[in-house]
Amino acid sequence: MTNSETNCLCGAVRIIAEEVNPKFTVCHCQSCRTWGGAPFFAVKCGTKVKIEGEDKVKMYESSSWASRGFCTECGTHLFYKFKATGEYNMPVGLFPDLKGLEMDMQYFSDMRPSYYCFSNETKEMTTAEIMAYFSAEM
Repeated sequence: MTNSETNCLCGAVRIIAEEVNPKFTVCHCQSCRTWGGAPFFAVKCGTKVKIEGEDKVKMYESSSWASRGFCTECGTHLFYKFKATGEYNMPVGLFPDLKGLEMDMQYFSDMRPSYYCFSNETKEMTTAEIMAYFSAEM
């Protein structure tokens, strides 16, 4: 785990994440691809996250189990936050100096479009597996 600081494009929001896991995940669901125009590459940041400039953060409830946050000034995607645990997943690109990055998991692998694929050997979870995992929180 790494302690890291970052900010949005315009600097209105500053984030300090105490426990950034360099083993990142990739989500292929339609919501993530619509949100960012591509799969969501995310590092797990746990709950020890401090956000400065919270008045510039807009939350969007994107599912029954999580919300997404973005900067209202520049539109930078800041995080995906689980409602039940308060854990944050943040875009890998927010942390340009992370060492030891490794793709660890791909979510909604059955929703991955045919126009791209990764050669990384990772665990994959289908839509049915994801829905079963979160069913207790729905």
